[in-house]
Amino acid sequence: MNLAITVLEITAPVFMLAAVGFVWVKLGFEYSVAFVTRIAMTLSVPCLIFVALMQADIEPEALTALSLASVAAYGAVTVVMLALVWLLQLERQTYAAPLIFGNTGNLGLPLALFAFGDIGLSYAVVVFAIMAIWSFTFGIWLVSGGGSILKVLREPLVAGTLLGGLFLWQGWETPRFLTNALDLIGQMAIPMMLITLGVAVARLAPGRLWLAVGLSGVKAALCVGLAWGAGLWFDLDPVAHAVLVLQIATPVAVTSYLLSEKYGGDSDAVAGLVVVSTLMSVLLLPALLAVLL
Repeated sequence: MNLAITVLEITAPVFMLAAVGFVWVKLGFEYSVAFVTRIAMTLSVPCLIFVALMQADIEPEALTALSLASVAAYGAVTVVMLALVWLLQLERQTYAAPLIFGNTGNLGLPLALFAFGDIGLSYAVVVFAIMAIWSFTFGIWLVSGGGSILKVLREPLVAGTLLGGLFLWQGWETPRFLTNALDLIGQMAIPMMLITLGVAVARLAPGRLWLAVGLSGVKAALCVGLAWGAGLWFDLDPVAHAVLVLQIATPVAVTSYLLSEKYGGDSDAVAGLVVVSTLMSVLLLPALLAVLL
């Protein structure tokens, strides 16, 4: 009973904030997803990542192990999902990226924070940063055939990650007034991303429903298994292992839909994956947390 209450306390705020965005749209109020996403990805999230890494109390060995485990986990997920797309004869441009990349920002960061505190958020930021770099390179290439390493280096999110990693490695800190300002900006990120997730789901029209159900279930099972194996292989500590599994297991990100629409993929099919996998996560993620806690 106590475990169930703990899991509810962790997951309820996440899905309640998403529900706020969902209801907001259904009531007919205006919400600019493009504007809020731009604010989050160019300002708030980079500040969140930078401050979280700079202030992270992570031993260098633990940071290295988690980084390597994250790379290994995403590498394994990439190979397995590409093989799955090929075996099922699905269109790679449409299905590969959504099956590989999860919603590690909107869902993964707040869940890690609520479940494991500041150290959980620090670990989650590391996994999120690696996913983001992989997504901005290989992910864009999958969707458009035009990924570029130079484009990645221009992303504020990547700059915040690299700077935060440098400050963590060197033990540096920004002046207190600047840290407070950056921290305040970063605190906008999690509620904004969760509300935007609800808004986006409310506006999506699911396509190819049964295929989306099947692929969402397979994605969840494979991602949990592969992340669990990577954590064991690199002998992560329990919290880092739990955060890695939680992050890799997050549902299809709304950004997958936006990229598919931008680059001419089957956006209706991707919308189906986003909606179905997100709804499934309402049951999956609490159950997974019950095992991980």
